[in-house]
Formats: sequence, structure tokens, C-alpha cells
Amino acid sequence: MTHRITRRGLLSGGLGIAGVGVLKLPAAANPPLISQRADPFITRPVAGQYYFTGSVPEYDRIIVRGAPTIAGLGGAAESVVWRRPGSGRMGGHIWAPELHRIDDKWYIYFAAGDSDDVFRVRMYVLESSLADPRDPAGWTLRGQIATEWDSFSLDATTFAHRGRRYLVWAQSEPEIAVNSSLYIAELTNPWTLRTKPVRIATPTRSWEIQGYRVNEGPAVIVRNGKVFISFSASATDARYCIGLISASATADLLKNASWTKTPDPIFTSSPATEQYGPGHNSFTVGADGVTDVLVYHARDYRDITGDPLYDPNRHTRVQKLTWNADGTPHFGVPQGGAGPI
Repeated sequence: MTHRITRRGLLSGGLGIAGVGVLKLPAAANPPLISQRADPFITRPVAGQYYFTGSVPEYDRIIVRGAPTIAGLGGAAESVVWRRPGSGRMGGHIWAPELHRIDDKWYIYFAAGDSDDVFRVRMYVLESSLADPRDPAGWTLRGQIATEWDSFSLDATTFAHRGRRYLVWAQSEPEIAVNSSLYIAELTNPWTLRTKPVRIATPTRSWEIQGYRVNEGPAVIVRNGKVFISFSASATDARYCIGLISASATADLLKNASWTKTPDPIFTSSPATEQYGPGHNSFTVGADGVTDVLVYHARDYRDITGDPLYDPNRHTRVQKLTWNADGTPHFGVPQGGAGPI
């Protein structure tokens, strides 16, 4: 039997069946915000609404929820705004959508494989000029994000800083013996790079190379005179964890030397709280407009039957993000619940 090794896991030849695995419901004592939604992304409030998107276990569509509160997202109706085509380009795995409001339009960044090669994953952008991103009628495909290399790429995120808009993403760079590293570039528009990619992180430490050599899932927060980028590392089982790189807010973000990586992970599995493989986070803000909120996924069990990629029980969790005396973010221990914030 042939096998394919990807940064997501070791898979037997063929697509596999999404959702295969132990269908274990979350512990009633500390339920997640949203069950079976991985790679979660929650916007800051826009016109009084929070919006949520994330990966579904079937990897076949992009969904959006909206609610006036973070807690309300848990029971909110879910709209399918885009489905993968039945064949050809983008007909494979659909991963890690992010929803961004840029210049009065909505954009969804997502990764997609092809129907004949589900792991030929590249980054794409959808655009909507409608006010409500839950309306599927507004979404059109702007196309693929072209980078320096035509290689495995995913987990795009964007942020504006000091009058410039940047893209940060994960990619397999040719001739570098890792599964994925992190890159940054300035954007001309939400789907076009203005500058060449700059590698700002690559997996080298022991906690980044467990199972696979991975830096992925970047998320950006700017506070206390610094730009912080959290990222996920290692295989997507209980070894999955979050690390952090940072740069001075006044530095040239397009220089590798501007970025420093923490020596140790900052968010890891916690047997005490029964949270395993916390990762692929995003940041939002609480109802007061001040409190920073950490959004992430994790499982509530360690052992997985079969490939972790097809275990459906990565659930969306939220908890308060605090700050250390030195101005760095304090992620703490994954609590696994839905707040309160």
C-alpha cells in the first residue's frame, strides 16, 4: 500500500474519510464554545457582531457564524458561504479559513488541495462587498495567492501596521528540509504580494519537530511596543503546541533579523485540564473592547485512533489572554471551555 507523508499526518493512499475516529463528546463540566470546529477564527466586533469561521471535519466547505457576543457564537446558526468544486483545482481538502474586514469588504483566506491530489495545497482568497459575511451570494473567488515558490502553502493571515498591510503564512520552501516555515510579505492588495517572501521562523527546536517539522497557523497581535506572532508546531496530535516570535513595533518586519523566537512553547497539552494538542489560535477582544481573548482548538483526550487529521474532535475554545510584566502575552494553561471571558 502506498503512503503519503504530509505535514498533517501519515496517510494511506487516497482521500480517506473525514470524521473517522473516536466520536467523543466534550466533557459536560467544561464544554467548548463550538464542537468539531478546528483552526478557529473569531473577528473583532464589526457593527456589533462577532463572526466565526473554522475548519469542518469534512474539509469540504467554508462556514461563517455571527452573534453579538462571543458566547453567542456557540449556538448561532451556521451559513455555508462556499463549497469546494466537484473536481479539479480546489476540489481537495479545504483548510483553515480566516475572515478579515479590509477597506469595507470582507475577505476569506483559505487553503485548498485539488481533487486529484488533496495535499497539493495552495492559498486562495474570497471577496464579498456585502455587509454580512454570512450571505453566500456576496462571495466571489479572487484567486490563488502567488508566492515565490509553487509549493505546499497554507494558513494565511493578514494585518495592518504603520500604514502597511502584511501577509503571514506557512509554506514548504524548496531545498529546506522541513515541512513548513513561516513567511511574511507586504501586500499590494488582499490577494497579491508586493514584496518577496521573508522567512521569519523555521522549526529547529525539539518541541517544533515532534512527528513533523512544522511552523504553521500564525496569528498576530500588536501590543506593548511589539508585534507578536503566535504559531503552531509539531504533529497535530497531543504534541501540537504554540510558540511565539516577536519584533519591535518600529522594526523592519521584512527583515529576518527583526524577529526573535521564544526558546520554549508557550501553550501546550495539559493533562490536569484534559486538554490535548492546543493550537492554531487566533485573537479577538472581549465585549469591553479591551480584554484580549485567545481562541484555539484542542481535544479533550490524548490518544487517537488512526490519523489525527481525520479525528473530528478538535473543538473551539476561548479564554482570557493576560500579559506578563515584561509586556509579553501570557497564554497560561488551556482551560478548554467557552469562558466566561
